[in-house]
Amino acid sequence: MNRKAKGTRAERDLIHKFNANGWVAIRTAGSGSSQFPAPDIMAGNAIRKVAIECKTSKSTNKYIPVEDIKQIQFFANKFGSESWVALKFDGKPWYFMMIEDLRLTGKNYAANLSLCELKGLTFSEFIDRNL
Repeated sequence: MNRKAKGTRAERDLIHKFNANGWVAIRTAGSGSSQFPAPDIMAGNAIRKVAIECKTSKSTNKYIPVEDIKQIQFFANKFGSESWVALKFDGKPWYFMMIEDLRLTGKNYAANLSLCELKGLTFSEFIDRNL
C-alpha cells in the first residue's frame, strides 16, 4: 500500500472513531495539496472544535515539516478551533499531541513513540478532555 493510501485509510479510521463517540468529523479533501491551508480532519462537538494534522509512521519516529504545522496553526487560528497533531505508529493507538510538545529540529517538528506515550493523549483521553 502506498504512503498516501495508508494516510487516507488512517484518517478515515479516525473519523469513524470520532463519529462513533458522539462527535462529528470530516476529512478535508485535498489537504496538503490545496493552495489554501486546511487540516486533514475537522472534528467537534457542542463544546470543542479541533483541526487535526494526521501523520502515520512505520517506525517509532515521525518528522513533520514546519510548513505543515504553520498551516494547521494558521487555519485553526482563523477558524477559532484548537490545533492538534494526531500520530499513529504501526501497531500502536492514536496519540494526540499539542504542537508545543513536539520537538523543533530546524526544518521539521519531530515526535517519537516515547514522547507520544509521555506527553500525548490517547483517543479516549482526547475526546474526554474539556478545554
